[in-house]
Order: sequence, then structure tokens, then C-alpha cells
Amino acid sequence: MSRRRLILAILFASLLTYAAPSHSVPVPRVSVIDCFGDSITAGYRLEPGNAWPDALQATLDHRGYHYKVVNSGISGNTSKDGVDRLNEILHLHPAIVIVEFGGNDGLRGLPIADTRRNLDTIVATLLHSGSKVILAGITLPPNYGSDYIKPFDETYRLIAAKYHVPLLPMLYANVYTVPGAIQQDGIHPTAKGAQLLADNFLPLLLPLLHK
Repeated sequence: MSRRRLILAILFASLLTYAAPSHSVPVPRVSVIDCFGDSITAGYRLEPGNAWPDALQATLDHRGYHYKVVNSGISGNTSKDGVDRLNEILHLHPAIVIVEFGGNDGLRGLPIADTRRNLDTIVATLLHSGSKVILAGITLPPNYGSDYIKPFDETYRLIAAKYHVPLLPMLYANVYTVPGAIQQDGIHPTAKGAQLLADNFLPLLLPLLHK
């Protein structure tokens, strides 16, 4: 190679090196769907990977949606515990939060006014942070009496209407009557029931998602 061609080759290589980016292209962060609740969400007495948030993740993956579903359920939590845990949820910067609280409040006979105030705080705080919210409701066994059950059930409708958020009025709709969907304690879902719970959320969740 002549001296002139060698110099041109070196200059050309230098230009290519200069034009090349010196940093890697950042990978877009996967949007988070946080499932925020109590033992029903946590997957009480289920093998790891069998709670309804896991079933929801598998369903979304199968449908081609790229979201990270996070299980933030803790067994025994009341709506007050949910308020106390809000900061840890906000740190996740979730795109969507499915709020599932109140069952333990009702089973313990806690004042409905307190439950309403706590759920109001949870939903309002999440919306103010920029997250979208889906609210999950639940009811109580008949022995709690209509004077307690009726305003308890109404709590979810009132909060959803106030903040214009999607509501699943009864978490266990089309689940409780399915053989093998509920554990022997009569409260918590089996792995089969967890899949049905995930399916219940899809009609509310899909309009909020993008591919």
C-alpha cells in the first residue's frame, strides 16, 4: 500500500471511531403493575409462583404485553397497613396499581369509617403520584349481618366513583362457586382460584395497557 493510501485509511478509521457513540443505548424500563393487598394477593399457603399476580404475569406475557407484575401482598394486612406501606409502593413508580384491601378490616369488625378513610388515602395518593388504579372489592360472610355488610360493600363503590377508577365489585366473582378454587379455610384461593382471580381483572386492566 502506498503512503498516501495508508494515510487515507488511517483518517477514515479515525472518522468512524469518532462517529461511533461512546455509550451504550439505554434499555427502556419495563412498566410495573403493582398488586397491593393482603393474603389473597400474597398467595397464602400457595407454592411460590401460584398467587394471582403470578397468573396475571403469565397471562400478560402470553398476550404479548411487556409489563413487570409485582406482588406487594402481605398476609394479615388491613387497609391501615396499606396506608403505612404506601411509600414502598411509590418507590416502584408503578404504572398501574391494583388495590386489594379491606377483607381483614371486615373480618375483624373494624369501623367502616376507618376503612373508607384508609382506602381513600391509598387511592388518592397513588393517583396523585401518577399511577393508574384499579380497586378490588370483597364482601363478608352473611353472619356479619346486613347492617355491617351493606355499608362495607358500599365502601368500594363510593371510593371508585369519587376517583373515577375501575372497580371489580367482588374479587371472587365466578370463583367461589368453582369446585377446587377455594382452600379449605373458605377464604383463600387455590392455584386454580388464583388464575380465575387474574382472569377477573383482565377486562379492567387491558384498556389501561399498551404493547
